[in-house]
Amino acid sequence: MGALGVVFGDIGTSPLYALRAVLHDSQATSRSEVYGVTSLVVWALVSVVGLLHVEVLLSADNRGEGGVLALASLLRRGVRRGRLRTTVSVVAMIGAALFLGDSILTPAISVLSASEGLEVAAPSMSRLVVPLALAILCGVFLLQPVGSGRIGVGYGPVMLLWFAVLGVGGLVSLVQTPAVLTALSPTWGAGFLAEHPGTGFVTLGAVVLAVTGAEALYTDLGHFGRRAIATAWWTVVFPALVLAYLGEAAAVLRDPSTAGNPFYGVVPSWATVPVLVLGTLATVIASEAVIAGAFTVLHQAGGLDFFPDLRTIHTSRRHPGQIYQPAANWTLGAAVLLLVVAFRSSDRLANAYGVTVSATVVLTVVLYVVWALRQRPRPWARIGVGTASGLVAALLFAGTLPKLVVGGWVPAAIGAVLFVLMHTWWTGQGRVAARLRDEELTAEELVEAVQEDAAHVRHLEGHAVFLTHDPAMSPLALRSLLDIAGLVPEHVVLLSWEVDDAPSAPPEESSVTVRSLGDDSWDVTGVSVVLGYADRLDVTHILEDAVEAEPDLLSSLEPAEAVFIVSRLDLGSSRRAPWARWRQRVFLAMNRLARDKADQLSLPRARTIVIGRELRL
Repeated sequence: MGALGVVFGDIGTSPLYALRAVLHDSQATSRSEVYGVTSLVVWALVSVVGLLHVEVLLSADNRGEGGVLALASLLRRGVRRGRLRTTVSVVAMIGAALFLGDSILTPAISVLSASEGLEVAAPSMSRLVVPLALAILCGVFLLQPVGSGRIGVGYGPVMLLWFAVLGVGGLVSLVQTPAVLTALSPTWGAGFLAEHPGTGFVTLGAVVLAVTGAEALYTDLGHFGRRAIATAWWTVVFPALVLAYLGEAAAVLRDPSTAGNPFYGVVPSWATVPVLVLGTLATVIASEAVIAGAFTVLHQAGGLDFFPDLRTIHTSRRHPGQIYQPAANWTLGAAVLLLVVAFRSSDRLANAYGVTVSATVVLTVVLYVVWALRQRPRPWARIGVGTASGLVAALLFAGTLPKLVVGGWVPAAIGAVLFVLMHTWWTGQGRVAARLRDEELTAEELVEAVQEDAAHVRHLEGHAVFLTHDPAMSPLALRSLLDIAGLVPEHVVLLSWEVDDAPSAPPEESSVTVRSLGDDSWDVTGVSVVLGYADRLDVTHILEDAVEAEPDLLSSLEPAEAVFIVSRLDLGSSRRAPWARWRQRVFLAMNRLARDKADQLSLPRARTIVIGRELRL
């Protein structure tokens, strides 16, 4: 029920506008043409959603997580260096950026399309469509702190009722014109494309609207799991959608004037207002699928160093994938409201919709096939199904390209900007790591430096825990204490962590590794831990595990009383850096927006000291 309430909101509300756009672009008027375009819609659902996403992609989870970044992480895990790893990273960033661009369009078009039902119920109130959509969307984003799990439980029954209305309404219309069942044959769709190749190509760009939301099924995998999503699709969502589209086609055949809004052509006049209310609620839920997916993508991107680490709140103890990100929520909300004000109708937004969705699907298929071909044994059946369905998605993507000049450039531009930001952050993080390697000393070199100048070095009593990005290196904060003040703590713990290409490290890898780095004159202990990209470092718990693992080395350490010392880098641009000054400025701006280290690492602020050091890019 939770999956039904969150994951399928987007694709479940496509009957509000998808067939209307298909009929408009195809200019279908004859019975055979209506059968043809309806067949294209139904078989797009079968291939792109049912076979590709539900049966193939959902099986390629990264320890429970899904989406283009999770799939890229699966592929990167076996490739530590080289061009393939770089290529996979870049493709993953493009896919994530396009998904986020689509996340801005989906709430806008879904809520606007439902609000436009007001024009059917009371044409004189058409001026209230945009204000109503804005009010509903404000409520959607205000509700996000509750968490997708609780939202899904509340939304589930509403979506179940919505799909029941779709199915029953479509069935009633179908009974009146049973001949439309022949549209289930793929030959009608193939025949339409063969007879009208030019118009058919343009029509494919509208058919994409019927499968928007498919990418959210995979991205939201970590919220509810494969079994819940697959069960909801095959038992409830797919049958209801097929009946809905067949019913709309039947209504158009009976009365061609309903082609302007075939969804309400199926609805009896007495039920228009109740269905309008229910449809509005359903579109609110449609927004939830991509909003939850956007949180997941940004969280994964932060763990993979593709984006600054944003403040993340886990809203469920049972499902770690259910998260809320305040900064992402309010930024996304503002962008969606701006889009509604700019376009003001779902028809205009439909021209902008579909380009990024289909592009994301194509990129995901490419990554999946490359990953599957590297498996032993290779899953040939899934590779074949995925490739065939991917070709269908590629055709749909090609059909959306003409939309670029009439609105499709909007999500594409948003995606391009987000990609530039991601690539800049990723490149900048690598540059900072390289500069740190030039400035920092290894732990062994630092111990030798203290030994050589032992007469002038003072040892402070107690334990100090230094956070370091590399287990072999001593952080700048420790070197700064030694160089500037001639001070070092009596007991030093160098805590480092490695982020694995998985959402959560398995138990055997998540246990800490403890080793002695000092000598008889100075106690220096290295503690390292492997984390998943969806995990966050809780230093107190890590130190407790370290004491339990090696009590002899850390016998006097009290994690609840230890002092934590963090290196803060005061980054600045450089004319000698091997990348453009504007990119340096973008990176520095993103760095200022990144989450505070103490918050990011769950450090106790009362026992945390920050030591700054200037570093030029």
